[in-house]
Amino acid sequence: MASEQTYATGRRKTAIARVWITPGNGKVAVNKMEAGEYFGNIYFEPKVAKPFAVTETVDQYDILATVKGGGKSAQVDALVHGIARALQELNPEMRLPLKRAGLLTRDQRAKERKKYGQRGARARFQFSKR
Repeated sequence: MASEQTYATGRRKTAIARVWITPGNGKVAVNKMEAGEYFGNIYFEPKVAKPFAVTETVDQYDILATVKGGGKSAQVDALVHGIARALQELNPEMRLPLKRAGLLTRDQRAKERKKYGQRGARARFQFSKR
């Protein structure tokens, strides 16, 4: 079981995270860098820890991920989605708590396109009656 490795893909907006999960002691590496070094901020840590907290598997797995596209926030969300899917793949009994926490649902919200004849996606050009 020590060499067991599970793969999953997580997505958010235009960010895609490819996640490999192996039994270990809780190290998270993103694009060959430590996660804290890659993301730079502290806000990502509780988000990344949530799938492990929900399934009660804190510090039991190592994460190796490659992330591309989108911004840092979308990349964190894609990473969390990928971790949750990998945990579910590893142990199908984890599906229910992950689903209840909303971690398996892909967040489909993305930027709406700008329409012609308008200033933006929904904003119109200013109208003058006179």
